[in-house]
Amino acid sequence: MERYKYRPVRFYVTCFLTTWIFWIGAVVISKSEDDNGISSLLMLFGLMAPAVTAIVTVMTSRSKELKEDFKRKLIGFYRIKPMSILMAIVGFMAIVGISISISIAFGQSAEQFAFTEDFSFSVGGTSALLTILLAAVIEEVGWRGYGEDSVASYCSWFKESIIFGIVWALWHVPLFWIEGTYHYGLTQLGILYVLNFLISVMPMGFLTTWVYVKNNRSMLACIIFHLFINTMQEKIAMTPETKCIETIVVFAAAALIVLTNREMFFEKDHIGRLLG
Repeated sequence: MERYKYRPVRFYVTCFLTTWIFWIGAVVISKSEDDNGISSLLMLFGLMAPAVTAIVTVMTSRSKELKEDFKRKLIGFYRIKPMSILMAIVGFMAIVGISISISIAFGQSAEQFAFTEDFSFSVGGTSALLTILLAAVIEEVGWRGYGEDSVASYCSWFKESIIFGIVWALWHVPLFWIEGTYHYGLTQLGILYVLNFLISVMPMGFLTTWVYVKNNRSMLACIIFHLFINTMQEKIAMTPETKCIETIVVFAAAALIVLTNREMFFEKDHIGRLLG
């Protein structure tokens, strides 16, 4: 049987086109008095685009191996290594703690260590907590369900992490024009904070790749980690300035992860063999 050939360009072009069409529609509708929740629905459709694209790509393929691999990554609890997830969670908590501590040294408030009373955004009345949960689940089904493997099947995990980090950052761009989103709130603070968000996403690609590969390419492991990150970013009372410091700390953490996992990030034995 012929080995399945991943098609990353087709996948990502489809994801961007479908997501951006829905989100650009949400930009227009969100500024209208006749929104009535339509923009929230369009946002959800855009968010779902990578997951739907991944599922359709896998299920319409003629590869039994690809379909079985997708199933194992999604519901194969035995693939998960609890200690590696715990290390990732504790590591990100350390990133937040170090970032706040540095900011305090520069005059920021120590109250940042407290939890916020509410979320910083709401979209069309939709629960922010539900939005964060859906984002973590739906995005990971798309990115880890097909997207990340489609790139890694042709290069090292290091190179894949760079490519995916850039792509993942750019995918968020239309959200900066949709009123009510966290991203729109950043535009009200200034271009520096918009750029900081986009830049911060890139090193996160290395962290998620590390969690993904260490857990035998488990989507579930990445969903747990993604959900934890989103919740921490919202519920810990970090100031926008501290989040800029956090970006530097995340870069340092990503560098440390790569240096201590050089074999994993730079080996090429997996190329063309992800499906076994």
